[in-house]
Amino acid sequence: MDALLVLVPKITNRLKYTFDLVLNQLLGINYDLTTDLVRFEQRGHLRIVYGPTPVGNYHFLKSNNLLFEREIHHQELKPFDHDGIKVLFPVFDRKSLLPYDLFSATFYLVSRYEEYLPFVSDQHGRFEASSSCLFQHGMLQRPVVNIWSRQLGTLLSQLFPALQLQFPTYTFTPTYDIDAAWAYLHKGLYRSAGAFARDLMYRDYHEMKRRHNVLRGKEKDPFDTFELQFELQKTYNLQPVYFILFAEYGLNDKNISTRNPSFRQLIKRLGDYASVGIHPSYGSFQNKIKLRSEISALIEVLNREVTKSRQHFLRMSLPATYHHLIDLDITDDYTMGYASQPGFRAGIANSFLFYDLDHDLPTNLRVHPITLMDGTLRDYMKLDGDKAIETATQLCNEVKAVGGTFVTLWHNETLSNQKRWKGWVKIYEEIIRTAIS
Repeated sequence: MDALLVLVPKITNRLKYTFDLVLNQLLGINYDLTTDLVRFEQRGHLRIVYGPTPVGNYHFLKSNNLLFEREIHHQELKPFDHDGIKVLFPVFDRKSLLPYDLFSATFYLVSRYEEYLPFVSDQHGRFEASSSCLFQHGMLQRPVVNIWSRQLGTLLSQLFPALQLQFPTYTFTPTYDIDAAWAYLHKGLYRSAGAFARDLMYRDYHEMKRRHNVLRGKEKDPFDTFELQFELQKTYNLQPVYFILFAEYGLNDKNISTRNPSFRQLIKRLGDYASVGIHPSYGSFQNKIKLRSEISALIEVLNREVTKSRQHFLRMSLPATYHHLIDLDITDDYTMGYASQPGFRAGIANSFLFYDLDHDLPTNLRVHPITLMDGTLRDYMKLDGDKAIETATQLCNEVKAVGGTFVTLWHNETLSNQKRWKGWVKIYEEIIRTAIS
């Protein structure tokens, strides 16, 4: 079958990137772009026009100017409802097949355009969910890019019945951050002594007793939930990804010493069961030298390349964070999500290549959006078990409906089933059953 031919006024990097994402990756359509009207008119019937003005009587999608620019500046989004979903970038031309510029709206969200504009960061230097246009317009919990793309696919199928669409297939990827492999064990003499002193100061005798029992081998360390994770992998045929905080001790980096033999052995064991990536430390944020050291140290333990990453605290600054990862041969990043809200930070439920707005170029760094984090449900949203499962189920169903990847972020601590995480093993297992059903 002939490829869909799209007549455009100018071919830019932004335009090629967005059309490839929407038409090829999300709809499975082969297409060509051309600026040559003569070539366009000589082709078969699979033809549409994308641009500011119609051409003849050909099928027409009116464009905003975003994909034909190189600058980064404030955009007028003006959301409104269309076919049961909110859309952005309205266009005003009765000849246009759609009343909004789907391609500009997609690029705006997936490139994280708004994160390049001035914003007020939170205490960790992060772009917060409340600052995003999707949150502000009640769109964060739906993968709107996928939904918009399917609207276009339906329209093109009606116009060209011979055109065959091929949607992506739903998958589930559980991921784990190992911020602190053990609660009490392997902390060293000074950290353990300091913890006992703190417990004594606050008269937390229960904690003192538990710490003492774990260190004496009378109780299992509550954060040591790795056997449970391995059992879940086996029972539900899961293929998780682990991200290891492997860094010097700091205020927000409190994992075990990178020189500790037990910690190093645990990392090797995790690598036998699953894919392992780096969890860049809080202290390495915008510090490429420190980040390089952490990646190199993890490579030395695993004795294989490390190509996956997720920022500690989901602490990311565009484009600097991604520039550093690319420079250090990271090919896949799993940071794209918010700590305070679940949903679709980039409006999409599938992985995508990072587009470097500063250099106006696509890159080879693949971004894997996270849909749901344990701490979001428990600590930020304050949900009980039933509400947590309900929220996870709703999001998972959204991902399934568009053939996306449902990516969960969990911690070994969460599976301790103790203190604030009491009952959360059952919640997590219920979420897993929903995700694989």
